[in-house]
Amino acid sequence: MSRWEPDARGRMLGAALELFAEQGYDKTTAGDIAARAGVTERTFFRHFADKREVLFAGPGALDEMVAKAIAAAEEGATPLQMVITGVRQAAVELVEVRSREQAAQRARIVEATPALRERELLKMATMTTAAQAALADRGVGEPTAGLAAYSAAAVFQTAFTRWVSGETDLSLPECVDEAAASLRDLH
Repeated sequence: MSRWEPDARGRMLGAALELFAEQGYDKTTAGDIAARAGVTERTFFRHFADKREVLFAGPGALDEMVAKAIAAAEEGATPLQMVITGVRQAAVELVEVRSREQAAQRARIVEATPALRERELLKMATMTTAAQAALADRGVGEPTAGLAAYSAAAVFQTAFTRWVSGETDLSLPECVDEAAASLRDLH
C-alpha cells in the first residue's frame, strides 16, 4: 500500500463497483473494497458507514438538491415546473460526479440486490417527501404538491433508467427534459 494517493473516496467507489460486479454485493466486504482501493479499512470507515453507503453516498443528497432548486425556482412557475426544475438540477449535479458507466454499473448492482433495491426506493421516497415539503414552503397546497412531487420522482426515475440503458445519446438532464415532455403530453 502506498503512503498516500489522492481521491481515496473515488478510488473506493471504483473498487466497490468492480468488486460488486465481479463477486457480488453480498460476498464483498469493506476490507475487500479498502484493499482494492489501496487504503486501510479504517480509511474506508472514515468515509462510509458501511459498504452499502459506497453506492448511496454522493456530493449531496437528491432530496436536498431538489428542495434547494424548488426554493430557488422563479416566481410564477407552476408546481410541476418547480419540481421538474428540481429533478433536472439533481440530474446536472449527478452527472458531474458519476459517469454513465458508473451509474449503469451501480444500477445493475442495486437491481440485483433486494436490500439495495429497498434502499433505492427509500431514497426516491425521501426525495419525493422533500419536494412536497419544498412546494408547501412555496405555498402550494395539497393535493397539488403531492401530485407534482410524485410526478417529478417518476420523471427522474424514467429519465435515469433511460440514460443508464445506453439506448440514447442524450445526457441525463436531457433525458429528464424528454421524460417531462412526455408527462406533459399525457393529458
